[in-house]
Amino acid sequence: MIHGGDIYRNEVELDFSINVNPLGMPEKVRQALLQAVSDCTKYPDPEAEQLTDSMRQALGVKETSIVFGNGASELFQAVVHAIRPGKTLIPVPSFYGYEYAARCTNGEICYYTMKKENGYSLDERFFEELEKGMDLVFLANPNNPTGCLINADMLERILTYCREKRICVVLDECFIEFCEEDRSMFSRLSDFPNLILVRAFTKIFSIPGVRIGYLLSENEKLVKEIRRHLPEWNLSTFAQAAGCACTSEWEFVNLTKTFLKEERQFLSKGLQKKGLTVFPGTANFLLVQTDIPLYEELLKRKILIRNCSNFRGLEQGCYRIAVKTREENCKLLEKIGEIMG
Repeated sequence: MIHGGDIYRNEVELDFSINVNPLGMPEKVRQALLQAVSDCTKYPDPEAEQLTDSMRQALGVKETSIVFGNGASELFQAVVHAIRPGKTLIPVPSFYGYEYAARCTNGEICYYTMKKENGYSLDERFFEELEKGMDLVFLANPNNPTGCLINADMLERILTYCREKRICVVLDECFIEFCEEDRSMFSRLSDFPNLILVRAFTKIFSIPGVRIGYLLSENEKLVKEIRRHLPEWNLSTFAQAAGCACTSEWEFVNLTKTFLKEERQFLSKGLQKKGLTVFPGTANFLLVQTDIPLYEELLKRKILIRNCSNFRGLEQGCYRIAVKTREENCKLLEKIGEIMG
């Protein structure tokens, strides 16, 4: 599997392989989904007018700056089709969805391997790759599966360089709302017409089955072209209803940050005490490494984690573990304790 969440082919009681909010779905979002059932006899609004207006008011952006998609993955593909890059640069290890999207056209895909000794972070070598005629760059902040934030000064320099060289940058911020620090580049969109921010309601509001993401850019010409590469009615009635409800749930987001900070520290310390190497992260998951076949052993105990052996740039024995509730985290630690002997 190239993604987590394969509960359909495994017997699973606890799923630590997907990175959704451990607090679950907000009640207002749940109610909006239930109420949307009665509207399923009608086609969804192809313009998603109500959702667009709700998001425009919530973020204070222009209608022409927002594009909604059936999850972030659909938007990545639409960006690639709109730009049709000759060369795309992807730092690894990172989310496979970037590579999957980049393969939609005949352009060349280049990989920049981040080093373990540098904490899987970008360094000066990255600019050497950018100089090789890139048209499109995918970046994640924080990164998946490492959970690392890009150094603020480094990100500023990369965006500035790419602006000068007319390189488009897709900055994936799908996990930014889990971070305590306000490190989003949202407020800098007007400074970088080459920047496309991509986010999703999926992770922070725990609705992966609804499929709804959005992108933001001040480059209206590019936004219009991206929108042209999306199918009609790409947002279901459920997605639009849930999205509208999500736009008023910012107090829930703040509550999540506080909750997650404590649970991430608890889980990280617990995993280290069990003998696992835990990489520092800022999101709602942790990257760990061990010589024990942890994926297989936990699956025997009906617990699913993400085996990261198929991530480019990662060594064997790396696993991604979601941060969940205290009760669930304790159950995981108990089972890992049994495995480690």
